[in-house]
Amino acid sequence: MRVVFAGTPEVAVPALDAIAASPHELVGVVTRPDAPAGRGRKLTPSPVAQRAEELGIPVLKPVHPRDPDFQEALKALEPDCCPVVAYGALIPRSALDIPRHGWVNLHFSILPAWRGAAPVQHSIWAGDEFTGATTFRIVEALDAGPTFGVMTERIRPTDTAGDLLARLAEGGSSLLVATLDGIADGALEAREQPAEGVSLAPKISVDDARVDWTEPAVAVDRRIRACTPGPGAWTTLDDERVKLGAVTIEEGVGDLAPGAIRVGKNHVLVGTGTDAVRLGEVKAFGKKQMGAADWARGVRLPETATFE
Repeated sequence: MRVVFAGTPEVAVPALDAIAASPHELVGVVTRPDAPAGRGRKLTPSPVAQRAEELGIPVLKPVHPRDPDFQEALKALEPDCCPVVAYGALIPRSALDIPRHGWVNLHFSILPAWRGAAPVQHSIWAGDEFTGATTFRIVEALDAGPTFGVMTERIRPTDTAGDLLARLAEGGSSLLVATLDGIADGALEAREQPAEGVSLAPKISVDDARVDWTEPAVAVDRRIRACTPGPGAWTTLDDERVKLGAVTIEEGVGDLAPGAIRVGKNHVLVGTGTDAVRLGEVKAFGKKQMGAADWARGVRLPETATFE
C-alpha cells in the first residue's frame, strides 16, 4: 500500500522506521510544525520530521490538519492508508476520508481502557499489572474507533512511564506494520470496541505531578513513576521546588511523619502516610540532577526538614 505516516515525538520514530523498512510504500510523513526547543528556544523540527528527512521522505507540517492546503497536498500523495503514532492533533472528517483505508492509530493501551493523551502514565498510576498497545481506525470520537490488533506488556514494579513507553513503542511498531499488512491483503477486519471497560487518560499536568506525602507509600511511588520523565514529579522544601526521580519503598519504616526527611550516611528517607520511601535522583531548582545523598549533603538539611 501507499502510506503516509503521521507522528511527532521520539516515541513515534520506531514505528516510522518499521514502516520505512516494510514492503509498504512510504510516500510522505505528517508531523507538527517546528517548535522552540533548548535554552535558545530555537525553532526545531520534531523527532519524526528529523528522521523522515534522514530517510529522504517528503514531510508535511500543517498548523492543523483541517488546513485546505494540507489536505490538497495529502490528496496529491494518493495514500491508501495513514498510520498514526502520537501525532498530537485531532484529524477532521474531511482529512479522515482522504485515504481509502482511513487513518490507523497505534495507541498505547488495551482499548477501551485509557483513552486519551496519557495512557501509559495512567496505567502505572492506577497500579495496573498489564497494559499494551492497540491499532484502531480513527473516528471523530476520542480513541473510540474499531480495533484491528492488540499486544500486551507486563508493567514491571520499577517501570517509569518512560521505561514502559519505550518498550511499547518498539513492540507496537511491529503490531502497526502487521496491521497494515492485514489491511492490504484483506485478511484483517476491524471490530467495534466493547461498550464496557472504558476509562479516560487525560494529559497529566504539572500540578498533578506534585507529590502528596500524606498518601500511602505505594501511591507516592506510583505517582512519581507515572510522572517520570514528564512532566516530572516534584515537591517543595522551604518554598522552593525540588524534582524527584523514582523512589524505593522502605517496608517497615513507618516512624516518619508525612514529608519528614531523614538523612543517613548514603541515603535519604521521606515519610508518607504509611512506610517511608528512599529517594533516588533529586534536582533542586537551578541545580543539576544528582543522587539524593549528595543533594542532602550539599544543602545541609536541618533535622526538622520536611517536604511540603
